[in-house]
Amino acid sequence: QLQASGGGLVQAGGSLRLSCAASGRTFSSYAMGWFRQAPGKERDFVAGINWSGGSTYYADSVKGRFTISRDIAKTTVSLQMNSLKPEDTAVYYCAARTSGSYYYWENYDYWGQGTLVTVSS
Repeated sequence: QLQASGGGLVQAGGSLRLSCAASGRTFSSYAMGWFRQAPGKERDFVAGINWSGGSTYYADSVKGRFTISRDIAKTTVSLQMNSLKPEDTAVYYCAARTSGSYYYWENYDYWGQGTLVTVSS
């Protein structure tokens, strides 16, 4: 129901744009988030956006470099990633939630399958 795409291999300092498309059900009333998980590490919050797109939230590690947005129809959520660093390498997941803090993966009800981002130094 959530399909993440846009990952790939990029050099440090480069950019990638991830997309998360909804299908099979509407997520227009859901807040959305992006998480990432590096090998051997926990799944960490990256960015979140409320249902209207009017409020956004970011992990300190990506503030000023990443931008989360959603389209007017609220069928796609994007994560623009600029000035990428090797430590941004991870599998990135999009997710949808209806309540609770944006920052905890346990509060999300639906998950995409993940897309791999690799940043080379």
